[in-house]
Amino acid sequence: MTPVIEKLQAGLIVSCQALPGEPLHGAEVMAKMALAAQEGGAVAIRANGAADVRAIKKAVALPVIGLVKRQYEDSEVYITPTLREMEELEEAGADMIAIDATHRPRPGGGSLEELICFAKSRSLLCMADISTLEEARYAASLGVHCISTTLSGYTSYSPAMEGPHLELIQEIVGHVKVPVIAEGRIQEPSQVEEAFRRGAYAVVVGSAITRPQLITQRFAEAARRAVISNHGHE
Repeated sequence: MTPVIEKLQAGLIVSCQALPGEPLHGAEVMAKMALAAQEGGAVAIRANGAADVRAIKKAVALPVIGLVKRQYEDSEVYITPTLREMEELEEAGADMIAIDATHRPRPGGGSLEELICFAKSRSLLCMADISTLEEARYAASLGVHCISTTLSGYTSYSPAMEGPHLELIQEIVGHVKVPVIAEGRIQEPSQVEEAFRRGAYAVVVGSAITRPQLITQRFAEAARRAVISNHGHE
């Protein structure tokens, strides 16, 4: 167990990401978001892109889990899909690198094995983002440091659901010896508590904390539903 992994235990990891075209996109803004998350009690930050990783590392004293979202024409894999992104994150100083560890074909015919071999050769910590129990078990066998349920519901062969896939967390915990991180569609504090009850080592929350346009949308939709309901009773 490395010091970085130990810092994650029983804690909240906040994903501070804003994609191009979103109102908060930009490394300076994400660094402030990370600082706010630190003040709120986060134990680590998950960040997208080398620029954001660098800015966040300067702003907070927390471990930064870095990833690079990049689309390639020949693959559906977009979370740190190739060695190029691994090298960018290493240079930016990410404390851990999150990679897509699904069984889908990778860009340029690359492999998950080569990414993990690269990480081992550079003593980089790896978080494997998976969508199924089978993928989790395989990633663990390759020697990743932790597994995250990030991609459950986002591959064509994993079940689509509105909330977090809590059953998957419990299944994985029973089959692997590395820490299992709960991530994906966690919207409420009660879901965080339930993830820990299912055996999660740590929990990642992103959109419900750091994407105000989506948070606003939830409240605005509630307002609309209330108005429609009230009119129905008139």
